[in-house]
This record gives sequence, C-alpha cells and structure tokens, in this order.
Amino acid sequence: MSDDKRSTTEITLLGRNYVIACPPEERPQLERAARYLDRAMHGIHSRGKVLDSEKVAIMAALNIAHELIRSQDEHRADEENLARLNERLGQALIGLPGSREATS
Repeated sequence: MSDDKRSTTEITLLGRNYVIACPPEERPQLERAARYLDRAMHGIHSRGKVLDSEKVAIMAALNIAHELIRSQDEHRADEENLARLNERLGQALIGLPGSREATS
C-alpha cells in the first residue's frame, strides 16, 4: 500500500481534531485509546492549574504511564502469587494416596 493511500482515522483530543494513520484492524483500539487520553486530558484541564495543551498532554501521559506501571507491577505480583500457590498445590497433591508420585 502506498503512503498516499494509507488508512487514517480522525480523533479528538481536548477539542482539537487529529488525523492519524492507522490500519483498519487497529482503528477500534486507537479510538478507545484516544477516548481514554481525552478524558485524562479533560480531567487535568478542568482543574484549571494547567491550561497549555502541550503541558496537559504531558501530564496526562505521565499519569497514564504511572497507571500502566502500577498495573504491570500488580500483574507481576499476581503471577508470582499464582506460581507459589501452584507449587503448594503440586506439593499437596504429591502426598495424596493414589497419586503417581506417592506410589512411585
């Protein structure tokens, strides 16, 4: 596909429209991300302390990055807890009568 025929979609952030190159199959995710970012930007802008659009975008990006990192940390901790529980379950099953490991 040539550059002049790339698929685009229009998003709105803090009242300004942007045309973004985006494959058609990724459009729903882009639109969802844009709505999320727009809500974050409006939240910061409505507090009235930051009015410059560029600074609002930077603050929103930092807040979203913070949310992502916190979520990743929680996910990692959940995976570690699940691995520990799985290990404990495996050890408990080994001691049950009739298990292959108990009869070996």
